Amino acid sequence: MSKRPSHASVANGAATQDDSTSAAVTEFDRSHDKQKILFSTDAGHFSLIRAMHLADLITELNGLCGILSLFSSLRYCLGDPADKTNLYYALAFLPFGLFFDFMDGKVARWRKKSSMMGQELDSLADLISFGVSPAVVAFAIGIRTPLDHLCLGFFILCGLTRLARFNVTATAIPKDANGKAAYFEGTPIPTTLGLDAIMAYWVSKGWIHDSLPWGTMFQGTALEFHPIVLIFMIHGCLMTSKTIHIPKP
Repeated sequence: MSKRPSHASVANGAATQDDSTSAAVTEFDRSHDKQKILFSTDAGHFSLIRAMHLADLITELNGLCGILSLFSSLRYCLGDPADKTNLYYALAFLPFGLFFDFMDGKVARWRKKSSMMGQELDSLADLISFGVSPAVVAFAIGIRTPLDHLCLGFFILCGLTRLARFNVTATAIPKDANGKAAYFEGTPIPTTLGLDAIMAYWVSKGWIHDSLPWGTMFQGTALEFHPIVLIFMIHGCLMTSKTIHIPKP
């Protein structure tokens, strides 16, 4: 999750700041209102594109990285299991998603332009790149039983819920001098890159499909699953935790 400021969080964080900060908030208000008017009244060609900020376009690149990762995982599933090239592509796109997730917030603050659409785009792109894509990579490497599917679905839904909570509670979390939330509630969804690194290691060692670490439990029954999927469920619980507070850098 990027440190991209929402309109509401900037205004809330600026309540106790000096005149220069108030001026910055006014600029955010003006930018937000202008984009809202453009979306509601501009019916010309490419009106949606023209109304988007530069930071919004960078956020789209985050989402694109997640989408390309998904396609790479699917290409691997349709091809020769011994050829891991597409698996490496699927894993490699995700750090680039983190780069764009970091940059959109930097650009939004640099240009003093933020919007509710940007905040929603950021969450949706994060869900694709750091929620759905890692789960599909896990499926591609062999975590594929019906019970595995439910566990991976739980992981994705935890990411979805964590992002929705962030958008709702952004104004209630204490702010720093720049109007940014002082900490994350629960682990940020981009920390799933840790799972991607683990899976990349398994792929490099050939520990995929029938060679997955910890093997398979209840094989041949309706409860068959890979115990390794539990790390995805644990990570999902950490993302939705309310008691874990991680300071923002």
